[in-house]
Amino acid sequence: MEREDVQIVLHPDELPRKWYNILPDLPEPLPRPKDPEMGPSRVELLPKMMVKKCLEQEFSEQRWIKIPDEIIDLYIQAGRPRLLYRAKRLEKALKPPENKIKLYYKREDLSPTGSHKVNTALAQVFYAANEGYDTVCTETGAGQWGSALAYAASLMNLKSVVFWVRFTYNWKPGRRTLMKLYGAEVYPSPSNITETGREILKKNPDHPGSLGIAVSEGLEFALTHENAVYCLGSVLNHVLLHQTIIGLEARKQFELIDEYPDVMISCLGGGSNFGGFVLPFIGEILRGEISKDIKFIAAQTQAAPSLVGGEYRYDFADHAEKTPMLKMYTLGHKKEMPTVYAEGLRYHAAAPIISLLRHKGIIDAVAYPIDERHVFERARLFIKSEGFLPAPESAYSIACAIDEALKAKKTMKKRS
Repeated sequence: MEREDVQIVLHPDELPRKWYNILPDLPEPLPRPKDPEMGPSRVELLPKMMVKKCLEQEFSEQRWIKIPDEIIDLYIQAGRPRLLYRAKRLEKALKPPENKIKLYYKREDLSPTGSHKVNTALAQVFYAANEGYDTVCTETGAGQWGSALAYAASLMNLKSVVFWVRFTYNWKPGRRTLMKLYGAEVYPSPSNITETGREILKKNPDHPGSLGIAVSEGLEFALTHENAVYCLGSVLNHVLLHQTIIGLEARKQFELIDEYPDVMISCLGGGSNFGGFVLPFIGEILRGEISKDIKFIAAQTQAAPSLVGGEYRYDFADHAEKTPMLKMYTLGHKKEMPTVYAEGLRYHAAAPIISLLRHKGIIDAVAYPIDERHVFERARLFIKSEGFLPAPESAYSIACAIDEALKAKKTMKKRS
């Protein structure tokens, strides 16, 4: 087995120099954020709690947005470009007819903190530092986003404050230590640090928390602390924009081996991982540059099946209703969701961009049972064949990819 057959490598000089913004290519305009009928304007609050450059990117109609040279340097420092692997050993384990099924996976786990979240953390903290802030604050579910923001803040000498969903905070002391090594203040959410957290703890001192609650706490902290700014790890357009570095690299890597995917799969909580991976490919289809029929599948948990069981309507992005209302597939921002090990997928809604594409029938979705047994059995097969240990969230991508490969295997047998 030749090494180049397994690893598809890009040189740092081949790193994409622009992010891809899908807004001008969408089949219809993306519905704008709006205020609720009652109460103060949340839209007017956005510039008071978020990075101004990111808000500018949020509503940009420019298809390609230049990545500043300083962020390019930070990406290279963080190990970009990342490898694209062909899963030859997993293919062999699945025994497809005549080896017609090819499986590939992008190695975002090779970032300093172990996930794709670094891609937007470096951008958001860079812009925050340029705007004169000395503190960034946020929420985190699985802990990957909190780690990434703490990492980025440490590189740029900013303070970081992280509100971490209590269930996972208690489960992952090692990742909590990593955040603190980067200099972060880390609080279990709901916490006693904010009014939002205190109100929830009064009703239930053992509340396991949720991403929506942690978002509310992060926003409240930014609004009540001078020179602090809130950074979001998923859902909003500018976050997906920064993550398109993943799909843009993958596109170049497939060109190198003269391949183009038939099916693209990623796990989905809020949507930044999925969006970053598939949006550059969807954009080519929407612009008519590629006529190939590609299936895009988001793998979710039945604990939070927004794209499978949610309604496409306006809803708040957080528990305490501090954000504007966004048009998205949602289970309801007050929804109580059972805990799962793939905590990063336990969010009540999907990104507006992903939701619109789902609504138009461009992407598919599947939700796996709450007990996670099927998902982790599939992940175990991946570990035994490929040797890499995936995060619980990534295990959903792997399970879905194996399921799709086995379906294709059955179809091929029927045709032969």
